[in-house]
Amino acid sequence: MERRWAWHFALVALATMHLSTSHGKNAEFLSDTLINNVVANAATGRLYVGAVNGLYQLSADLQVESRSETGPKRDNRQCTPPVTDACEEAVDTDNHNKLLLVHGARDVLVVCGSVFRGICSLRNLSNVEQRLYFSDTKGEKSYVASAEEGVSVVGVMSYFTKDRDNFTVFLVGKGYGSHDSTKLISTRILQDYGDWVVFDSIIEASAVQANPFVLRYLHDFRFAFKDGGYVYFLFSRTLGVQDNKNFTFVSRMCEDDQGYYSYTELQLNCSVNNKYNKAQVTGATVSEETVQQVEMLFPLLCAGMYPVRSINRRLVEIIGACYSDNGIVGGKAAVYSPYSSKSEELCSSNNQNNMALRYKCGAEFLPSPLASKAEFALTSEHALARKGHMTAVAVAVEMGHAVAFLGTASGELDGVFVLSMQITKVPVQACHLKTDCQSCVSMKDPYCGWCVLEGSRGGPNTWLWSPAQQCVQIQSYDPPNLSRRKTQQVVISIPALPRLRMSDTLHCVFDSFVSGAVMTVDSQVLVTCSLPNPGEIPPTPEQQDFVSVPVKVVVNNKIVVTTGEYHFYNCAATVRKNQNTPCIACVTSQWGCQWDAHHSCSDSDDGVHGGHIVKPRQVCVATRCDLCLYRIRRSSSLLPQIVPRFGPLNGRISVTIKGSNMGIKGGVKIRGPRPAVSPNFGAVLSFVVCEIGPARRVPPFDLPVELTNSGAVQIEVEGGRSGTSRVMFTYRDPKPERVDPAKGPAAGGTVITIKGEHLDTATKDDIAVTVGGVACEVLSFGERITCKTGKYRGQKVPSDPLTVTVRYGRNTTKDVPAAFQYSDNPKITDYYPKASFACGGRRIVVVGNGFDLIQRATVRVQPSDFAEEFSQAAASEEFVQETLSKNDTVLQFLSPPVNSSLDPQSLRTILQLDNVREELKNFVYHPDPSFNDLAKNVITETSIIIVTGRGFSKAMTVKEAQAFVGDASCHVNILQDDKLILEAPSSQPRSRSKRQRRDTTNDLLELVVKFGHGEWLVGSVYYDRKDDVLLAIIIPAVIVPMLLFIAVSVYCYRRKSQQAEREYEKVKHQLENLEESVRDRCKKEFTDLMIEMEDHTSDLSEARIPFLDYKTYTDRNFFLPSKDGTNHTMITGKIQIPEARKAIVAQALNQFSNLLNSKTFLINFIHTLESRPDFNARSRGYFASLLTVALHGKLEYYTDIMRTLLLELMDEHVQSKNPKLMLRRSETVVERMLYNWMSICLYQFLRDTTGEPLYKLFKALKHQVEKGPVDAKMKKAKYTLNDTGLLGDDVEYAVLTLQVLVHGEGPDVTPVKVLNCDTITQVKEKIIDQVYRNLPYSQRPKVESVALEWRPGSTGQILSDLDLTSQKEGRWKRLNTLAHYNVRDNATLVLSRVLHTQSFHQHQDSYEEKNALLEDDNTFHLVRPADELDEGKSKRGSMKDKAMTKAITEIYLTRLLSVKGTLQQFVDDFFRSVLCSNSVVPPAVKYFFDFLDEQALRHDNVDEETLHIWKTNSLPMRFWVNILRNPHFIFDVHVTEVVDASLHVISQTFMDACTKTEHKLSRESPSNKLLYAKEISTYKKNVDDYYRGIRQMVPVSDQDMNTHLAEVSRQHTDKLNSQVALHQLYQYASKYYDVIIQSLDEDPAAQNKQLTLRLQQIAAALENKVTDL
Repeated sequence: MERRWAWHFALVALATMHLSTSHGKNAEFLSDTLINNVVANAATGRLYVGAVNGLYQLSADLQVESRSETGPKRDNRQCTPPVTDACEEAVDTDNHNKLLLVHGARDVLVVCGSVFRGICSLRNLSNVEQRLYFSDTKGEKSYVASAEEGVSVVGVMSYFTKDRDNFTVFLVGKGYGSHDSTKLISTRILQDYGDWVVFDSIIEASAVQANPFVLRYLHDFRFAFKDGGYVYFLFSRTLGVQDNKNFTFVSRMCEDDQGYYSYTELQLNCSVNNKYNKAQVTGATVSEETVQQVEMLFPLLCAGMYPVRSINRRLVEIIGACYSDNGIVGGKAAVYSPYSSKSEELCSSNNQNNMALRYKCGAEFLPSPLASKAEFALTSEHALARKGHMTAVAVAVEMGHAVAFLGTASGELDGVFVLSMQITKVPVQACHLKTDCQSCVSMKDPYCGWCVLEGSRGGPNTWLWSPAQQCVQIQSYDPPNLSRRKTQQVVISIPALPRLRMSDTLHCVFDSFVSGAVMTVDSQVLVTCSLPNPGEIPPTPEQQDFVSVPVKVVVNNKIVVTTGEYHFYNCAATVRKNQNTPCIACVTSQWGCQWDAHHSCSDSDDGVHGGHIVKPRQVCVATRCDLCLYRIRRSSSLLPQIVPRFGPLNGRISVTIKGSNMGIKGGVKIRGPRPAVSPNFGAVLSFVVCEIGPARRVPPFDLPVELTNSGAVQIEVEGGRSGTSRVMFTYRDPKPERVDPAKGPAAGGTVITIKGEHLDTATKDDIAVTVGGVACEVLSFGERITCKTGKYRGQKVPSDPLTVTVRYGRNTTKDVPAAFQYSDNPKITDYYPKASFACGGRRIVVVGNGFDLIQRATVRVQPSDFAEEFSQAAASEEFVQETLSKNDTVLQFLSPPVNSSLDPQSLRTILQLDNVREELKNFVYHPDPSFNDLAKNVITETSIIIVTGRGFSKAMTVKEAQAFVGDASCHVNILQDDKLILEAPSSQPRSRSKRQRRDTTNDLLELVVKFGHGEWLVGSVYYDRKDDVLLAIIIPAVIVPMLLFIAVSVYCYRRKSQQAEREYEKVKHQLENLEESVRDRCKKEFTDLMIEMEDHTSDLSEARIPFLDYKTYTDRNFFLPSKDGTNHTMITGKIQIPEARKAIVAQALNQFSNLLNSKTFLINFIHTLESRPDFNARSRGYFASLLTVALHGKLEYYTDIMRTLLLELMDEHVQSKNPKLMLRRSETVVERMLYNWMSICLYQFLRDTTGEPLYKLFKALKHQVEKGPVDAKMKKAKYTLNDTGLLGDDVEYAVLTLQVLVHGEGPDVTPVKVLNCDTITQVKEKIIDQVYRNLPYSQRPKVESVALEWRPGSTGQILSDLDLTSQKEGRWKRLNTLAHYNVRDNATLVLSRVLHTQSFHQHQDSYEEKNALLEDDNTFHLVRPADELDEGKSKRGSMKDKAMTKAITEIYLTRLLSVKGTLQQFVDDFFRSVLCSNSVVPPAVKYFFDFLDEQALRHDNVDEETLHIWKTNSLPMRFWVNILRNPHFIFDVHVTEVVDASLHVISQTFMDACTKTEHKLSRESPSNKLLYAKEISTYKKNVDDYYRGIRQMVPVSDQDMNTHLAEVSRQHTDKLNSQVALHQLYQYASKYYDVIIQSLDEDPAAQNKQLTLRLQQIAAALENKVTDL
């Protein structure tokens, strides 16, 4: 029992606010600040206490041996350590201790705090004042703990093996803070080694990370421990869904796992329904005993215990299922990957059942991390559940059991309270204070027990452990009781009585009577002893019929083994219980007494029989009950009354007969046509209650039945006295006939009304109503009966029509068949709005179904369960509001006002629908808004009123808000959180107050704002008085002199300038004409474009912009430029694999994926391919895109590979003295990888920010181009930005509005604007664009699949580009236009779909005519080609015509200016959205630009211009220019050649703006360069500002970037054709198989990881290659 005393004292650190009530003086330690952590050194017994701003070293007696101040320190979470004066935000910050770990082998204490990003220090275990190591200059890799107080951190000491050397490390589990590292689990080294520094994170396992961008997994670590070569972490987290409910998990991994490949999580449930689902604190114990091994995890989520062996067994089952059986256990999916995007393809099947045992610590090629699904959680029933929070637990082993010490939030531990910020040494047992077994075991103290035969605590002989809750107890007596008039022996059963020695004596003590006893041990332990004589039995107490005598079983005349009581009964005393019916009281007693003729109760005697004897449990019938009558005092007068006045024909209801001084003789009789007798009822002096019998005829029975059922009630008493009731008693038959309503919800609560005849028979207490057997609570009783239905217990809902049964008394049942039906309970699907101010009154609309069955709907607001536990005053408050209106699907109510003193977060809003209670989740009460004083009190005719304050928009909208000036309502124009803008009444209203109305001298009006029930007097306002006379004087006095001055000035100026005007009038006139022409055209075109674009942009939103989905976006960016186009294998996702080999190929591709995740292999793979001369630039780009898709599930790894390759490319260019050429083209794999990486990272930025201005630019450009003539053959337009695509001729045209009717889509017509010079194909395109404008391009019908029919008269005409009516000019044929067909304005055309593509000549019958149309392709649209214009003309004449044509073309260049001016705003908006660093900059851009800045500093020959070129080549040139030239890469649109030509000019302008080179312009410069020459300098400045702004932003850490990338992987990887990409990648591995194998064999790192062997295994599976395996 030595171990039992080892835990007599426990050290408890609790922070509470209670006073100490412990017994005696305990050793104490008081801290100045809040205590965070306490650890003990088992070797020395010392205690180490980590508190806020302090560290203490205590002796075993809690004496301070050493202390050190750890804070406050100048720090700020935004500042990067070391914190210097450069950090202006730094202030004195408290240092919260986050982690304490004892490393006894090196006499070192690991101390981690919250300042300086969680950097740790090493201190001397013998003297904590001595700091052995601390450094804040090692950067991010040394940040261990969290900088936030609320983030939990746990740790455990461990070891790490590298190159056959063992290193001491500690593993850290940490939740995520906004400024912390995102690693959930990290391994930290305690010494410098190679590139590692002290506290460096030496294992990179990005899969086990939190996510700062999406609140997906919120971790709260509670405990960490080691056992059996494994490290365990216990924590709670969410399941990665929108619901924020926490669940408890235990994770396990091998202690020497150098890649966290064995990391596996197992969910822990407390009870079947997992009510207590969040771990608070945890204890664990591992102890070897002689009998058994106790290994127990004790998480205080519900005081539930989980054996470690059970945890390991379940984990092995989960891991084995994933390694071997596709993650299936019992036919269900049991495994998922919690922190990666792997899902269905996570696990594999290889028919090797021992994989989990062979790879206990996982492997790189095996899936990880793993987690069990909720269905396979390990469940433990809670051993303890109590209100309040348990906050501490310590665990030990005693008597083969795990012993837990639980501490509560109130500071209680086994009845001991400790002071705030203090440590108290508390005794864990007080056994000596208990002097009997029952009090000893009632303590449930694992360190106490009762020694039965020694009568004291502790000893080894028959020791009863306190938690076993078992004392020596008397189980039974034989006989169980005895008459006090008898005496005999009694046999006492005592199962737990220990065996006695031969010398021991045993006695029984009955009160003061002592008798010897004999113990017999057979199947049970029995003690036989004699009972006391009748004279020695104590008297029977009054009002009782028995006496209890205490019993003791005593050993050796001094040791009381057990106690009990024995009952001696007295039959004569049983009549005391009911003196009015002594017979009944006697024969129904528990003692088996009998009633005899002497009017007395005696012991039962089987030998006595006769009619005068009533045996036990016999009925006292009428012939005998006269013997039971109790005589009462006589009365001389009786005036009996009767209640009720009506009874059912079958009787059996209670009737109360009221009078005075009544006694009973022979019972109660109703004298009349229906007499009845009620036996066995007693009487009192003023009334008699009896039960009436059924109505029956009075003898002689051969007479006809009387029709009357009424009669007076007469009562007789002794002496012949009688009385007659003043009212008549009537028998009648109640007849319930119908029930209303006939339906109600299954939850009950429906008040039904039963109607019929004579329903008010009997009283309310006599009736009971059931509906289909379910009790219905009677609410009212009378001519109609109302009752509230109970909860339906059946399975079928809606139920069959049920019978409503009304029961009168005990003998009358009336049914209303098929009267009521239980229906489905009402369901709530949604409600809005979801917030209210505390003042209430906001209209809430609840949507659902089944509301018409509800009779009463109320809204109740009450404190939550948690709040009720701690605030009884709050719990008593409830706020109720009835609904305003109700129909079957909609309920409306006003939010109830609540007490503003309550915490709004603790309120629950419950909708009570009869018996159905539905909590309105997420309904929030906000504090009432506050209003500031008015800044402006005067109101003019056109002025507005601005009201400022705080909290307006939290629970109110502009439509709901009300405002009043005086008695007039104000229109609320704008409602913001801090501002209300009101439109004042145009005329001055009257005051709301009658008192103010009488006061005519006061113009002040009250401004009142009303939100729901709340009204606030914001202030007083007044209307400005108009002084018309003063205004009429002021205006002429100012205006007239001003006009005179202007007139004189103009006259003088004109006279002086007339001479100069004449000299340059002609030149000016010419310039003005040209300028006015361009200006008017720009203004007119811009105005027209703005008006016509309004329909496209007014309601433009993300939903209306046809963004491509992520897969299509990546397909077009990665693979569309290939020669296969949309039929590319990666776009279609189809590969040809025989059905029989699909499973083998899928498994092999998964292995190939794991191989690609080896950095050594992948870098070697890429280098090998790029070294091959036939691996050209196109192949490199395609390979990079395949690699992007294949590694999309691990983008953080992809980024690491890209960084490594970029560093090599950088070194190569810098060493070759050509750093400016880097990233200029996409000639290497890494350059294409960079483009793909940018495309992935900027997808969301495109959708959120730049997509809209880009789409508007594209639509505006397309609209402007199509507004003028476009040559369908030459691809030239009148309105364009590209001079080479400018239509050189002035084509005459007119705008037509066609009324288009779509065949088969209804009678509605769509107006479409076209040009009469448009070809029929162009008309079709414009019609399709307008009719299907709300559909993306891919969902619209194609031009060749529709036909256009014009119906000028009774017959229709199919319009086509070419037919037999087409005009010919020599051997040239003009394409048909609307003008050719003479289609007029407002003509009606029919657009219809064709089943097959029809050629333009399909309606022709003649074969010769068809050939004639197809004989040549010499067709033109607007302008005939200039070559071979007239072969007959002379060469001189031809040159002259060409010169004239060129001169005329130059004149039309002004159109470029017109289009440019029209589109300038859209171009500027797009450039601004891309080059604005003040708003949102994608984290990828900041991260990559910082990477380039770091590398530029690393190289001496990289100047600012080179760095600028690197950034330009990596982002604007590589990504933005490509997107700008190809809008169909992000939008579902079609880009025509004419629009593409103009986009090329804009993209070229963007490229020029991003370069540092100054472009010198001259007359010979291209028109495209001259067009934007003025804006280029502005754009260049924007680019410089953009780069500078990004450099000044807060850095994006590697962890934050990796977490962002991990979230992108999770969201989109399952949409991509990853398996196809792996298959295509393997084709390169197969093509260059031999050289790859050779390269791997030459790489030592590859040899260590057996990469060659793994590739050979994959090749053998995929191609059946013969290898040397």
